[in-house]
Amino acid sequence: MRSSARAVVIGGGVGGCSILYWLARLGWDDAVLVERADLTSGSTFHSAGLVGQLRSSLSLTKMMMESVELYRTLEAEVGLETGWREVGSLRLASSEERMEEIARQAGWAKTFGLPLELISPAEAQAMFPPMSIGGVLGAAFLPTDGYIDPSQLTFALAEGARRRGAEVNTNTRVTGIRTQHGRVVAVETDRGEIETEIVVNAGGMFAGELGGLAGVTVPVVPMAHEYLVVKPSGLPLDMPTMRDPSLLVYFRPESGGLIMGGYERHCAPWSLDGIPADFNGKLLEEDWPRFEELMQNAIVRVPSLEDMEVVKLINGPEAFTPDGEFILGPSDVRGFWVAAGFCAHGLAGAGGMGKLVAEWIVEGTPSLDVWHMDSRRFGAAYRSRDYALVRTQEIYETYYDVKYPGHERRAGRPLRLSPANARLGELGGVFGEKSGWERANWFEPNAAAGDESLRPRGWAGKLWSPAIGAEHRACREGAALFDESSFAKLDVSGPRAADFLESLCANRVARELGRVTYTQLLNPRGGIECDFTVTRLAPERFRIVTGTAFGQHDAAWIRQHAPEDGSVHVADVTSSYACLGLWGPASREILQPVTVADLSNEAFPYMTAQELAVGPVPCLAVRVTYVGELGWELYCPTEFGARLWDELWAAGRERGLVAGGYKAIDSLRLEKGYRVWGADISPDDTPFEAGLGFAVKLDKGDFVGRDALLDGAEPTRRLRCLTLAEPRAVALGSEPVRVGDAVVGRVTSGGYGYTVGASIAYAYLPAEHEVGTDVAVEIFGEWIDGVVAAEPLYDPVGEKIRA
Repeated sequence: MRSSARAVVIGGGVGGCSILYWLARLGWDDAVLVERADLTSGSTFHSAGLVGQLRSSLSLTKMMMESVELYRTLEAEVGLETGWREVGSLRLASSEERMEEIARQAGWAKTFGLPLELISPAEAQAMFPPMSIGGVLGAAFLPTDGYIDPSQLTFALAEGARRRGAEVNTNTRVTGIRTQHGRVVAVETDRGEIETEIVVNAGGMFAGELGGLAGVTVPVVPMAHEYLVVKPSGLPLDMPTMRDPSLLVYFRPESGGLIMGGYERHCAPWSLDGIPADFNGKLLEEDWPRFEELMQNAIVRVPSLEDMEVVKLINGPEAFTPDGEFILGPSDVRGFWVAAGFCAHGLAGAGGMGKLVAEWIVEGTPSLDVWHMDSRRFGAAYRSRDYALVRTQEIYETYYDVKYPGHERRAGRPLRLSPANARLGELGGVFGEKSGWERANWFEPNAAAGDESLRPRGWAGKLWSPAIGAEHRACREGAALFDESSFAKLDVSGPRAADFLESLCANRVARELGRVTYTQLLNPRGGIECDFTVTRLAPERFRIVTGTAFGQHDAAWIRQHAPEDGSVHVADVTSSYACLGLWGPASREILQPVTVADLSNEAFPYMTAQELAVGPVPCLAVRVTYVGELGWELYCPTEFGARLWDELWAAGRERGLVAGGYKAIDSLRLEKGYRVWGADISPDDTPFEAGLGFAVKLDKGDFVGRDALLDGAEPTRRLRCLTLAEPRAVALGSEPVRVGDAVVGRVTSGGYGYTVGASIAYAYLPAEHEVGTDVAVEIFGEWIDGVVAAEPLYDPVGEKIRA
């Protein structure tokens, strides 16, 4: 065994072997893999092996597609069988909402380049003869899906890595991760130490235990997952795989027989107090009572299953995560990476995942936007086993459920409450949750002032209220008060803080005290990694405010680039301050009577901040907006938060102040053209493509991503604002956009603008499609006409925000 390596991969499952393969393929021939027992002896060997490519995000779908590309060629490359069978997949729709679901997926598939077809029940049965079509309304067929042998694939990947110089060490148990000054320096094993600066924790269900050796929380929960193997009965060998989500089950052909499994409503977490040291290459006892629900459902769809002879009921633990997404990327310990939590579809994603993680390690940034899989996305609450467990159980038990836009999770709530939470409840707040925070989506009593006739058609109108429009209009015409305490707040301080932030931010942020700057942080490719405001509070102290869900990500990106000499300190102060947003044309006349500060435009201009008191409450008032109206964000120490709400509410009631929720904010920001990171802008998009060139100062000196922007030609794609001809046809995201007969883009975000009276969507289109271009957007199978509109749709010259 080597005593040093450029990288050490821990875990000999399909994920670890794929990362090793791709590291070696990218030229890191001195990489090493260590496995506590034999290859595939964790969860890999008992995987059902289904490979489905179409997922809910572009990045995950691309990852699956790259897996299929590898599986098609790997056998010829290494001379070992992989068991890849490209037989296609069926997804059945047994209700109207399932038909809507597959219609929406068919739209996604167009934008991903996947040949998904919508077919009739009879056509589905011709492909999968043993199925009954009772209750089936239709199906989606994707011919490029299939299944693969998990062990054969893993051994082929390991062989491919060995041939390129990598080393595989089985029966080598990791006993420690040695770190110095917050960096990995070595992996300790029962066969000796390996010095390295890069460790990849691909430990599957053991990933939490391995993360603990480095002081890193990896919230994976082993779930006992069962599937049935029946003897060959002469079924066609080329049948596609088949899923019936309404019945919670999946099928795949197996040598003339079938494999059948699913996701039961009463899951079985396993070995929460620690996995036995000798649990290698083992299965759990058959659990027929738990499997009974799935068995009965499966017989409904494949009646002959009742008479087929059972070979075995496989019951094996699989690592699931609290949000159902992979856990990938670097951690807060430099050099310690994670690739775990594959939620029973690791075989489908292994090839593409290994490529992405290896490229990320070698090149410094991932080739896809994977913020929703980033290992650093989980907050401190996930150190709690109980919280991680209930969240993960919910993910497993609702695996096949239809998730409407705006769907809110219920497990583990409430967790994080703002100091104004009780006031919001008293006012009839309808709460959602983000990053553990309870947040008012809207206030139902406001519905009386809304317009029910504007309810969007179909899915967009499922989780909706007329109150959203009422709150929107109140903000535009009078004033609305929003609780934004959940917004993430980061303080960057120290003697080198100003120079450090200038080296990261695309805009000039080290300006005079009290100035607020909107900026992006870019990766070396010029893509947008972070999007936020920076307020200079003191010569050596800056306050960053970013989205609720992005605080962990943004703090990690900043810390990753921070000097290690102690000259810059990054602190998450989210929980230290409450924040209320008061916006609307009447906001100044509401706020002025409760403060002695001069709020005039001359004394308190747009994009500045001042310390003041609201009644008895000390505040930092920041004149910014995410809704396109005059107003302030008011930050106060958390213990003053309830009193701040009371002071503003009392001051505003006579002037028609309305409580507003986050759904109104989204509608307001769409009219103003404000972007959402992770939807409208991402690490794959440059500021010039996204229409944010005004926030880039190429002449200020060097910053990360500047060279890419300087070297780049004129953008070939641009983010465009679309308005649709049918106001109640609302795009939700990922819908295909057509110009003429050609699909040229996909929707990034959409909604209804209550002031402009139009359905609005944003989409990246080829740059030649300028304002005035006719387009069409496919919404649940129907093409809706639209046009590229000049933006912003509301207050294009910015008079309102500078009033």
